Amino acid sequence: MAGRVPLDDVIKELGRRRPVFHSEADFQHSFARLLWELDRDVHSRLEVPQRHQDRTEYLDLLCFRDTARTAIEFKYFTRRWTGTAGTPPEDYALKGHAATDLARLHFVRDIARLERFCRRPDQNGLAIMLTNAPALWSAPAPGRGQTRDREFRIHEGRELTGTLRWAEGTYAPNTCTLRGTYGLDWKPYSELAGSGGEFRYVAVHVSPALDDPDAPAAPGQT
Repeated sequence: MAGRVPLDDVIKELGRRRPVFHSEADFQHSFARLLWELDRDVHSRLEVPQRHQDRTEYLDLLCFRDTARTAIEFKYFTRRWTGTAGTPPEDYALKGHAATDLARLHFVRDIARLERFCRRPDQNGLAIMLTNAPALWSAPAPGRGQTRDREFRIHEGRELTGTLRWAEGTYAPNTCTLRGTYGLDWKPYSELAGSGGEFRYVAVHVSPALDDPDAPAAPGQT
């Protein structure tokens, strides 16, 4: 990230310190704080406005130094889990989010947003999903009927690319078009006691849009 800190280093240490989070905001803040501890030359800013075609969107986290930047979007989707974890120990009571179809949609939208945000040669992107819901990383059972989020599935081994249509295109506002091709590789994050205690994450890396003629130049370039 920002050309300095490998994601694997952050995730490994974060999983040791914080095997579970209270909320998505907790996840974002803990990630940013640890990144700063690992490399004081990398700065982090939360909820950074990104302007595109007279519209403002907000990026979860921008990590930057003088010559490189990484835009990061987070998703933290949970099923119900209650327990104690961490050092010092903390009590957690995670809520169950039932709408896995919307979780998939919003993650794909994050990737599309990062493709818009990474329109400068010194800025790449990273979309991270952390979850204890196996339905997200598991392939659908054979013979399962059509679902409205079929093209947005993000299970292990899936490849996301091109135009993805919601409900076979019957609801156009949810259509997403990706310029890149992204293979999904889910990795272990933490293992806690009890049902719902297994957490995994998937990370999608988005490259700068070097072929975009309208992309702004990096600082110092003309």
